[in-house]
Amino acid sequence: MTLWSGRVRAELALEVWDFLRAEDAELLPYDCQATATHARRLWQAELLSDAELAEVETALERIAAKGIDDRADEDVHSALERSLGEVGRKIHAGRSRNDQVAAALRLYVVDACDEAVETIRSLAGAVLDQAEEETQTPMPAYTHLQRAQPVTVGHHLLAWVEMLARDLERFRFAAEQARPSPLGSAAVAGSTLELPPPPGPRVHNSIDAVGDRDFALDYLYACVVLSTHLSRIGEELVLWATSEFGFVRLPEEAATGSSMMPQKLNPDVAELVRGKAGTAIGRLTGLLATIKGLPLAYNRDLQEDKVSVFAARRDVRGTLAALEVLIAGIEFDHERLSAATADPLLQATDAAEALVESGLPFRDAHEQIADQVRAGTFEPEEPRHRLAPGPAEVSAAVAEARARVL
Repeated sequence: MTLWSGRVRAELALEVWDFLRAEDAELLPYDCQATATHARRLWQAELLSDAELAEVETALERIAAKGIDDRADEDVHSALERSLGEVGRKIHAGRSRNDQVAAALRLYVVDACDEAVETIRSLAGAVLDQAEEETQTPMPAYTHLQRAQPVTVGHHLLAWVEMLARDLERFRFAAEQARPSPLGSAAVAGSTLELPPPPGPRVHNSIDAVGDRDFALDYLYACVVLSTHLSRIGEELVLWATSEFGFVRLPEEAATGSSMMPQKLNPDVAELVRGKAGTAIGRLTGLLATIKGLPLAYNRDLQEDKVSVFAARRDVRGTLAALEVLIAGIEFDHERLSAATADPLLQATDAAEALVESGLPFRDAHEQIADQVRAGTFEPEEPRHRLAPGPAEVSAAVAEARARVL
């Protein structure tokens, strides 16, 4: 029986039922958590007895741990009320599925953000381990995918860590946006029952509370930027693993072969990390498009929010875990990196700055060195060759990043 069968007695066509039914089982533990809070509010208002509250709390603990079969129900909220038995017929007093689903989804997003923070930190730890090993390994830094100036592998990897550090802050922000509770907003205008407010921060306006999905957008945006960063990392690993670069050797536990070409060791993890970014962007764009035309407050269109949020969480979890295995297992080819860094043109900027130190205006120095490069006569002075920052500075930066990010 549906929660609205008191008004609509006709049986829905099977096609309509299948279309309307929500795939939201992932919300179950969070709906249990929000329902426990609501039950305590009913008990405080003397609308549940001590025995009934104890029955509800015990049942919710069991359901959250073992799950329920919700295949016959319209959504997880209907299944939960049914599973509570006779006392479940009391539990919906003073609330609507509108604030119920908003409360559960907010709790879900907070948990998803906390999970993302931990897995990002774990990935950052693997990157920092590699950076610490390669503080003295020279490599070219690139602009426009052309060799630019010499750095160390450790310094380059620290750039990845900086991107991840910003991702941490975005997920922490998204968690804070999801934390206020909409309980008490009911369908749209609260309830005539005098229930105490839920504990903790609350959403201020009941109309906004049931129709707001900004917190879901904040979460998806954090996922998109993270996915974009991971895609850039994946792209570099794909390039570095090619014969043309040859900077890294892939670990066999995080690479695949070819069904036809026996020699191949393919960077499939890095490629799929890159591909996942496009899907993440689509989810955010899709939810934005869904929300932008909705009048306040709740509309059934918002059922589509969970499809994007659930899938984003799975992809963030899986992508970070697989990429961590790949990064932890790569080996840098010091000989190839050293040969690439020995390119004399990487010292052109140093040579121009040496002329500046002798009193020449920088633009004149730039033109003089550029003329030598064009004519093929540029010969740098070996003493000017340097890595900036140097190995000692990179080592200190790794230690600082560990303290800040981990």
